[in-house]
Amino acid sequence: MTEHPTLTWPDTEGPRTVRWRSEAGVPAPKRVVLADDSTTADAAYRLACEGTALLWQGDFQNARQLLLAMGRRAERKPRKAAAAPKAPATPLEAFHLHRQAQAQRARTLGMVLIPLEGDYGINLRRAPDVRLTCEEAWGAPNGEASVVSLREILGLIGAHEWRKKGVEIAALDGERIHPYYGVFSPVRGEYVDLVARTALPSLEKAFDIGTGTGVLAAVLASRGVKHVVATDQDARALACARENLERLGYAAQVEVVEADLFPPGRAPLVVCNPPWVPARPASPIEYAVFDPDSRMLRGFLGGLKDHLEPRGEGWLILSDFAEHLGLRTREALVEMIVQAGLEVVGREDIRPRHPKASDPNDPLYRARAAEVTSLWRLKVRPE
Repeated sequence: MTEHPTLTWPDTEGPRTVRWRSEAGVPAPKRVVLADDSTTADAAYRLACEGTALLWQGDFQNARQLLLAMGRRAERKPRKAAAAPKAPATPLEAFHLHRQAQAQRARTLGMVLIPLEGDYGINLRRAPDVRLTCEEAWGAPNGEASVVSLREILGLIGAHEWRKKGVEIAALDGERIHPYYGVFSPVRGEYVDLVARTALPSLEKAFDIGTGTGVLAAVLASRGVKHVVATDQDARALACARENLERLGYAAQVEVVEADLFPPGRAPLVVCNPPWVPARPASPIEYAVFDPDSRMLRGFLGGLKDHLEPRGEGWLILSDFAEHLGLRTREALVEMIVQAGLEVVGREDIRPRHPKASDPNDPLYRARAAEVTSLWRLKVRPE
């Protein structure tokens, strides 16, 4: 018996079985064939669509080119003799179709597999050295050979580059936040700007709920808040936040603690930027964007009353993207606030700046173009 899922494929000396790795928890493919530089993109795409994985044995850079070619095939519109399919009637329908297409694409392109040595090395021609990259994501190697999808390896490489380079934060005078693999990167700065510009109710203490990279805790500390308690329940996020805050010089001001939402006690300011879309995530990294049944949003609102000091403020940072998709109404959000014994005492709004908001070819353009991100200032409603 093994504590990890395994993948088996035919070999010249009999079937071989090694550990299967998938950050998203995708089951190991049941059918595997060997593939190399002679494998065509058409053949690879057909096999992948049928659910057969290709364990790569050739040149690594050729595998990347093969994956790009398969991606182009996945983008092609199906040929139909009948009339073209009807456009989605509503933004909600467009959202569901978009998610289905994303999932299908991920399943298909995830069928190109790369073998890893026990030290995370890739024993293929022209393969990059990903040992440090894998160690950052998975921890120290234990000498166990494994197999992972090429897409995941490329994602690890991209995350490693982001971690080295960092993301420039204007609200921190151009200082950089360095996100870990699996921790949401603050590339969309609107929510950071809202926290940077809204008048603080107190400089004594603040809670940053679901801190992630620690970027909002850093902004609060940079604005002079004497003691910030930043919480998260993800081990990667906690390590990431601690490293960023220490690098920025805020380790003495900011206490990073493991907690599901709130730390013990009360504060005159409690800040939360929960996932904005009440839908089911398809992978762990999507938990930063998708909040099934609005769990974190409801948890924050429901517990805020018990963690605010008298006359304190709770700052809820939330995009109305879900409202434009038809996944939540403004009335439902306001009702959540009221049911939690809270009242709205102010709101700061900001428009998105990301490229998709101005791209009419994006399948969710209608919702993105109308999106507004808001900082809701909440207080406990007088009895």
